[in-house]
Amino acid sequence: MQLSDELIIEQIQIGPMQNFTYIVGSKSSREVVLVDPAWDIDALLKRLDEKDFTLSGVLVTHYHPDHVGGSMRGQGIQGVAQVMEQRPVKVYAHRLEAAGVQKVTGISKTDIKAVESGDTLDIGLIEVEFLHTPGHTPGSQCFRIKNTLVSGDTLFIDGCGRVDLPGSDSEAMYHSLEKLKTLPDDTLLLPGHNYSHVPNATMGETKAHNAYLNVKDLETWQQYMG
Repeated sequence: MQLSDELIIEQIQIGPMQNFTYIVGSKSSREVVLVDPAWDIDALLKRLDEKDFTLSGVLVTHYHPDHVGGSMRGQGIQGVAQVMEQRPVKVYAHRLEAAGVQKVTGISKTDIKAVESGDTLDIGLIEVEFLHTPGHTPGSQCFRIKNTLVSGDTLFIDGCGRVDLPGSDSEAMYHSLEKLKTLPDDTLLLPGHNYSHVPNATMGETKAHNAYLNVKDLETWQQYMG
């Protein structure tokens, strides 16, 4: 079987902030993980049940409540904690983000599996590679699955994550984007929000149109980002 035939990947727009949650897994084993589950957990778990998928983990790109649940601007958002109430699984967060995820969601430290850049996770026959991409937050990470990149709020099709928030770092974002630019042009980019005219694009298409990926050096970047 071709690995491309084995891969399950579903992009689901959810919530009022145009978030994307992803289902990633293995067709032969029916094992899946949820990436950044938030806003309507019952609907996401119902989707898994309808497809006869077994949830084996939750992957977190970063700790902001619109991606993992918690309180934001006085609004309570469903997220990882509500997943854990119904389907107790490990939550995979970068080690620099683990404390933030715990604080924002209220889940236990023992529920979180801290990972490093370059670590991998097997979901059936599918391998997920964790890529540390700080900038938006200190522990922001992307997930590379073969020639697909789930990028969270590090990279959007027409932009990148904000770097004017507590814990963000403009210079770190520059270096993270430089790292992602080295991915093959046929890599499919799956961002954390639907902020463009299309929900996904190849890295080649993104590099051709995204101004943030075409800044020539750090000095220019710092001028560009103010």
